[in-house]
Amino acid sequence: MVSRMFRLVTEVDKARRDLLRTRLRETNTAASPVLRSLRGTPHEREFPLHVWVLDETGDLAGGLVGHTWATWLHVTYLWVDDRHRGSGLGTHLLTAAERTARDERGCAAARVETWDFQAPGFYTKQGYEVVCVIPDYPPGITEYTLVKRLLG
Repeated sequence: MVSRMFRLVTEVDKARRDLLRTRLRETNTAASPVLRSLRGTPHEREFPLHVWVLDETGDLAGGLVGHTWATWLHVTYLWVDDRHRGSGLGTHLLTAAERTARDERGCAAARVETWDFQAPGFYTKQGYEVVCVIPDYPPGITEYTLVKRLLG
């Protein structure tokens, strides 16, 4: 129970969000030798990693949006236009992102979340392993978290 000395605020507030993030980062860094060891290295910050494919007319045929952090590639979005599904384009996008993450950014692993109606089978065919299953997230849908080692 929250004491009467405090006031709960539920508004969106960018300045407070940024302050909270900074304080959490400081607390986590102080508590974790692993996070402390990242300080001052290229792996300390998130760096965007985007891969795009345009078709012959210049329209977006597919793309991957993600970022690298702490020697991990995090795939946020991977999408291929219906007209190009089954052509291997998704594999090419993912492979290009993994190669960039591994060879240029020193990433050792990759992770992705996907829903049951999206692409868990696609990712397992690419060598990803399911490490987490969350049923009913959102209700009626199952979310999967998958990981893949990029080195060794």
